[in-house]
Amino acid sequence: MQGLSLTASCLVAASAAVLVGCAMAPPPATEQAALAQWGTPTARHVLASGVKRLEYASGPMGRITWMLDLGPGGEVTRAQQVLTEDELSRVQAALPMPAKELLQQLGTPGDRRHGGWPGGQVWSWRYLTYQCLWFQVSVGDDGIASSGAFLPDPICDVEDNSL
Repeated sequence: MQGLSLTASCLVAASAAVLVGCAMAPPPATEQAALAQWGTPTARHVLASGVKRLEYASGPMGRITWMLDLGPGGEVTRAQQVLTEDELSRVQAALPMPAKELLQQLGTPGDRRHGGWPGGQVWSWRYLTYQCLWFQVSVGDDGIASSGAFLPDPICDVEDNSL
């Protein structure tokens, strides 16, 4: 029984190492390399500074979004995995902001639902965490992201029929 426990522990550790490896994979060095390795970006943004940004979001259940900033020659000048607690907290502290700017910083939300505090929608991003949380932002009909919070992710709701 103890051997099985050790085997299970090794599998968990190996799985965690693979996940961390994927999250920390070095990004491509040029736009052409990004397109060749990662395919079409989920979005392209032009920042107020004129910098072109490629977004690679991992989808509605994904917890990783890479943002690649490009220099004038197509070289990657900055690469950041933006769905981290630090980055989400930084965005939360900067609210309110235009929804367009929020998308430029965090990328495509994994979930959009009607009914935010000021009307409009609630946008949600899953991120790498040991807790079952996601980051949610209220986006009003006026296009302003007004408030954000870390809340329990509904995919973790478990029905308890034992009572």
